[in-house]
Amino acid sequence: MTLIADSAALRALCDRLSKAEYVTVDTEFMRDRTYWPGLCLVQVAGPDEAWCIDPLAPDIDLTPLFDLMRNEAVLKVFHAARQDLEIFYRAMGDFPRPLFDTQVAAMVCGFGESVGYETLATKLAKARIDKSMRFTDWTRRPLTERQLHYALADVTHLRMVYEKLRKRLERDGRAHWLNEEMDSLVDPEKYSFDPDQAWLRLKPRTKSPRFLAVLKEVAAWREREAQTKDMPRQRVLKDEAILEIAAHAPSSVDELAHVRAISRSTAEGRLGREILDAIARGKAVPEAEAPVMAPKRDVPPGVGPAIDLLRVLLKMRCEEHDVAQKMVASMDDLELLAMDDDADVPAIQGWRRLVFGEDALKLKRGKLALALSGDGGVKALDLED
Repeated sequence: MTLIADSAALRALCDRLSKAEYVTVDTEFMRDRTYWPGLCLVQVAGPDEAWCIDPLAPDIDLTPLFDLMRNEAVLKVFHAARQDLEIFYRAMGDFPRPLFDTQVAAMVCGFGESVGYETLATKLAKARIDKSMRFTDWTRRPLTERQLHYALADVTHLRMVYEKLRKRLERDGRAHWLNEEMDSLVDPEKYSFDPDQAWLRLKPRTKSPRFLAVLKEVAAWREREAQTKDMPRQRVLKDEAILEIAAHAPSSVDELAHVRAISRSTAEGRLGREILDAIARGKAVPEAEAPVMAPKRDVPPGVGPAIDLLRVLLKMRCEEHDVAQKMVASMDDLELLAMDDDADVPAIQGWRRLVFGEDALKLKRGKLALALSGDGGVKALDLED
């Protein structure tokens, strides 16, 4: 049995792993019935051992695990770390550091965009990943040997994936590229759930100040209710109900009861009273202080072809450097860059400027041209030379 379910065994494991150069880490969690991700299992592996840790075990103290995650001398290796980092950030108030995300590293190394763990394990570790337990209920105890074997595969093969990606990064001089990406992953703002910003998730089409003021208040109320009760937003109040409430702004129980997805009993109860209070707060907001939708960016006439040329250049340079386009620039970045040489976009900063940004600016200034080559490809011509 490779399951740790008591504090003493966890402390001993973390003491051993604290001497390792790196550990691979993964989590299993459930979120379909809760607002916050519920941590159900933690898998960790060092160079010579791999274990599952049961955070649901009675009286287990996870402090040694959190201390290991904070240990700057031990690199923490994840794949597609975003959700795992959210869980650790909520559980221990900090992020595992230092960090290596194999999905991001794979994009830097030319494996395409958002490459999956199964693909990397097959290509780099020559392993076949059994995904038959993907939808298992990790809250149920006891866990079976099959479940534990499945869970451990996510950290055992990750060791070889990490080692091969690290060697590629070092060979190509791209280790610092990854470090920049890891810094952005541990930005607390990425894991913030501010109720006052919840209305933006609904992507409203109406720009009426009164509509948006009511929408913001009701959406914020739902977010706080979902957080407090630890239940999914949609189980508190559906998106379409919030949009309908904002459109009609009911002021009485009877009017609220006519909103789809809100029953008479809900309208007459505590939730109904709180929704009506939120509507009233929205109505009371002065029009000048109502939330405003970010204006849609207008692309000036003639800029469209420049965007198309930048897109071609981006594809060329990313193929030459064997790096995923998503890592270098987004379509939004290209639009901004086409309109402004000094646009605040990552594409003209750091390593991205060397790969693409410098040539993009030269293309805009007429100092670089794109032409079809004899073999049917596209080549860049430096007009300054």
